[in-house]
Amino acid sequence: MRPRIDVHICETGPRDGLQNLDLFLPTEAKCALISQIAAAGVLEIDAGSFVPPKVVPQFADVSAVIAHSLTHKDIVTGAVVPNAKGAERAIAAGVQAIYFVISASKTHNLANVRRTVAEQIGGFKAVRAQIDALPVERRPHLMGAISTAFGCSLEGRVAESAVCALAEAYAASGADEIGLADTVGYGTPPQIKSVVKAVRAAVGAEMTLRLHLHDTLGLGLANAVAGLEVDIRRFDSAVSGLGGCPFAPGARGNIVTEDFVFMLEQMGLSTGIDLDRLMQTREILKAHIPAHLLTGHLYDAGIPKLLRTVA
Repeated sequence: MRPRIDVHICETGPRDGLQNLDLFLPTEAKCALISQIAAAGVLEIDAGSFVPPKVVPQFADVSAVIAHSLTHKDIVTGAVVPNAKGAERAIAAGVQAIYFVISASKTHNLANVRRTVAEQIGGFKAVRAQIDALPVERRPHLMGAISTAFGCSLEGRVAESAVCALAEAYAASGADEIGLADTVGYGTPPQIKSVVKAVRAAVGAEMTLRLHLHDTLGLGLANAVAGLEVDIRRFDSAVSGLGGCPFAPGARGNIVTEDFVFMLEQMGLSTGIDLDRLMQTREILKAHIPAHLLTGHLYDAGIPKLLRTVA
């Protein structure tokens, strides 16, 4: 039986963490990473992206990686899709969650998927239709993710009204969940609270929301606490703080899963994740990825188990 879960963490290292690397992480290393993440008790893994290999070569092996992830029966295996064609491939691969991405920043959306926001909303509706055509037991969970919800490297601050309008479009088009992403890591705690409250007011309290946070300004964990304070209980993070945005030079990666789990433990909140097993993912990564791309206060400080005991 799983322990009590207060905070649901989706590990996005195998997808967001790897997509911008200049090197190709071997398929066997990706699979080993996913196995170790699963062994640590993570509930959900963002395992890859169904984009053309010529656009993101890192995911040329995405079908094989997804197939491996699906052998771990205790986790939800998800993938990002940019359009209906990607969703068709993801569904054929058997994913249990589909993450569809639209940027609140019009400029970022054009740079990222070469489509307008309106066109991308149409793409989301097409994916919803594909899923609804499946037998109920085969329908993957569909999350509508809003990139640049807290700022954009191309446009600067993004209006709350734009984020809310996109959230409303997702809700009206059948999203099972809405993700709010600080894609380039420009968000601040007050802004996190303000945007979450505005979106919740726009789409209704019954819609599940999650946060996807990056650490460019060193505010990632502070922003996570702000999310907790406005009742967010679903978050994305990445082992060793992997990740970044190709349209934000210098942007840091996702909040570090290991540091996030440690912080939650100290707050008396359970994730169901075995931190010692999660820390072992570093051994897999450092065999293939330069050390300067791997971050984490817990690794650097060597926090002893004594300090991790919660009274």
